[in-house]
Amino acid sequence: MMMAKAKEYAVAAAKAAKVVAGLTTEQKNAVLTDMAKALRANHGAILKGNESDMANGRDKGLDDAMLDRLQLTPERIDAMADAIDFLVTLPDPVGEKRPVEVRPNGIKVEKMRIPLGVVCMIYEARPNVTADAGALCFKSGNGVILRGGREALSSSLAIAKVLGEALQKHGVPGEAITVIDDPDRELMLALLKQTDDIDLVIPRGGEGLIRFVTEQSRIPVIQHFKGVCHLYVDKDADLDKAFNILINGKTQRTGVCNALEGLLVHQDVAETFLPRVAKAFSDKGVKVHADSATVNYFDGADLMSESDYGQEYLALEIAVRQVASFDAALEHIARFGSKHTEVIVTENQTTADAFQARVDSAVVMANASSRFSDGGELGLGAEIGISTSKLHAYGPMGLEALTTEKFVVTGTGQVRE
Repeated sequence: MMMAKAKEYAVAAAKAAKVVAGLTTEQKNAVLTDMAKALRANHGAILKGNESDMANGRDKGLDDAMLDRLQLTPERIDAMADAIDFLVTLPDPVGEKRPVEVRPNGIKVEKMRIPLGVVCMIYEARPNVTADAGALCFKSGNGVILRGGREALSSSLAIAKVLGEALQKHGVPGEAITVIDDPDRELMLALLKQTDDIDLVIPRGGEGLIRFVTEQSRIPVIQHFKGVCHLYVDKDADLDKAFNILINGKTQRTGVCNALEGLLVHQDVAETFLPRVAKAFSDKGVKVHADSATVNYFDGADLMSESDYGQEYLALEIAVRQVASFDAALEHIARFGSKHTEVIVTENQTTADAFQARVDSAVVMANASSRFSDGGELGLGAEIGISTSKLHAYGPMGLEALTTEKFVVTGTGQVRE
């Protein structure tokens, strides 16, 4: 039963994706512009759906981080619309050609960007994903199947209704952006088996969801298990910059994957820097877990053992450690980071360059907040997800990451001897 239902969804999405792939950039942009307008014009209906989800979430005891991701406000709806408007201004990667070479026999070899086909998004309490993923997949010429968790179902369906009306206005099949209205896990499992019609699966949510999808899927999966992001304050850091970047990265919004979860401080500046940090953390209610060299700077801090590092708190909590050298900081990040985002604060350009070259992470920053590790902030428009698995994308995924390349070969009648 569920396998047949999943097949029906997948076939319809694949058929719609062929229509989307044939649209011009101008046609796609016209649809997207109407999607953004419709989101702004339908605050009431979307917020009504979200209020129902929020009430159910509180009744079920969802934690604060989950509720924060679930909640919509007029400002957050407008931000979704703004992201779509920005997407309209971005170049369309579909159809772009790049030269490879002209062979000695005169054959011209190029590569052309083409859509992936059908993307299946599986996500938890993140209703904004419905708009972001729908718009990104549409602009990049793909169809998308959106399977949100039951926690955000009313919100997602309300957003999908708005997007679907914009599609229909322009004669595009509504199945181009398909929202699954049945949160049954068996249906999700059946979707993960549709290898003939679904080309890529992108899960967004907690580590448990992503590992489950990865283990169950027969379709390639973009992986991003968690965001354990560190700030390393170098011995040559401007400590005012470091302080502002730390407070922003840890406290501006805690329930997101680009929030800081670890602070590494070079021992040469610890005595100056950490008392200031301790006061700010105390004022803001940040719970500190620290190593033996650092724990006494913070009232009520927990002493950490080596096995305690690498946690994703998604709360007003952070792990703090002193390091004796730049190399010690790199060692810690390599062992306990999650290849999401790592930050250094330093005025030494050589050190900054070395950090950015040697740290294996999807985003590596010098003297900027980890909160900029986001598709919109990095100029991609809305992002469909973040990949920490390198294949086929690494980091926040925008339009280009939702395409692939095919070889385009042009000759003048050459035959192989």
